[in-house]
Amino acid sequence: MPGSQTRSRTRDRTNVLNRPEFMSLNQPSRREHSAGEGRAGAGPRRPVLRQQSQQDDTGARGSRDPSEGPPAADGNPKEATRWPEQDCMQLNPTFRGIAINSLLAIDISLSKRLGMCVGAHGPGAPLRSMVTLLALTGHALPWIFGTLICLWRSNTLAGQEVLVNLLLALILDLMTVAGMQKLVKRRGPWDLPPGFLDCIAMDMYSFPAAHASRAAMVSKFLLNHLVLAVPLRILLYLWAFLAGVSRVLLGKHHISDVGCGFALGFLHFSLVESVWLDSTMCQTLLSIGSLQWTPLV
Repeated sequence: MPGSQTRSRTRDRTNVLNRPEFMSLNQPSRREHSAGEGRAGAGPRRPVLRQQSQQDDTGARGSRDPSEGPPAADGNPKEATRWPEQDCMQLNPTFRGIAINSLLAIDISLSKRLGMCVGAHGPGAPLRSMVTLLALTGHALPWIFGTLICLWRSNTLAGQEVLVNLLLALILDLMTVAGMQKLVKRRGPWDLPPGFLDCIAMDMYSFPAAHASRAAMVSKFLLNHLVLAVPLRILLYLWAFLAGVSRVLLGKHHISDVGCGFALGFLHFSLVESVWLDSTMCQTLLSIGSLQWTPLV
């Protein structure tokens, strides 16, 4: 008897499955246990299996990835809607986004500091009237009406050709800038309401600066088609630059708006030069215009 007890104790020690941490391996599974109970009694077999399937479905729903979004109304996971992107926080912005946001912040800060002629009691209040007059020289209405008057008074074919192309360039600049402003809808640094003349010229928003675009286009056009002395050429460049800067001093545009306006003005000039209308086409357009105004004379 002592020998048999010693052998049984040795067998229990060597048997790994008898240890407490491995006791669950010797127990039957839930499905086998429920099946055994079902054999013992014919009634409870189906409810146990149905309850177990419900538990499996609940576990599957709980283990679904939360990034997949809420389930659909019909329970189909393939047709589940995604969570909206605006609810997600971007904790790791890219270097490009940080650089763009930094440049925009610097642009807004410098534009507000340069807006010295915004209020009547600001540091640039004595120069406000002169800056306003300088900005008016870059407005669309004086240039369009001035071009029409010069075209009406002109008697040479070469002069009419230049003036017709200048008029078309002004109309192109006006419509392009108005469309881009309506598309971007960027407000000025001081968010000032547009004036009466700005509403007429459709200069409602900040980006791009219409005065800067027009000044760059007109100055480049005149320098290319008029014979001017060197001092006049320098004054023309200086006028174009000051016409754009005056809008920053008045708080109407940012510095980036003026820079993009200058670039857009040079682009308009290049486009007009590439599709330049010759004298014959200009005379045809003038004849059509004169036929429209003949009954009113």
